[in-house]
Amino acid sequence: MTSDQFTLDLYLHYRLALIDYAQPIVGCRARAEDVVQEAYLRLANIDDTRAAASPIHQPVGYLYRIVRNLALDWVRHRAIEGDAVTPEQGDATPAAIPTPEQQALDRDQLRRLIAALDELPMRTRTAFEMHRLDGRTFPEIARHLGISVGLSHRLVKQALTHCADRLDESIN
Repeated sequence: MTSDQFTLDLYLHYRLALIDYAQPIVGCRARAEDVVQEAYLRLANIDDTRAAASPIHQPVGYLYRIVRNLALDWVRHRAIEGDAVTPEQGDATPAAIPTPEQQALDRDQLRRLIAALDELPMRTRTAFEMHRLDGRTFPEIARHLGISVGLSHRLVKQALTHCADRLDESIN
């Protein structure tokens, strides 16, 4: 087997694992694929004379190191340039000011949420508000309402389910 064939086989065998390795570093699967491809090209371009003088004893580890270095270089480069929008993000960056249509939709959704909360029994609503709005823990809710921790959890879950159902009803 030629060294070119070996390099290609190595790349094809470890490609998905290398992408999974690079993705958390660069934050985007598409960019991770680019990094892994660039790593393959660099490994494939090591000329035979250089490889003969200093053979690679652990080619898989070496390939992982190339991927890591390229991914970190990309992150550093992006940090130096500032937090510019990448092509992967495209229009995913939210506008600083919501559009009038979005404001109207948000107001309507809030109105529906308040109506759903009004339908809840007082103890369920109190548990929900303590947990979701005040940031209280389930043991704190249980002590305040004089109930078990498990029941406090069920009450919050019931409230969340009820509100989600009501919001879904209005969409459909």
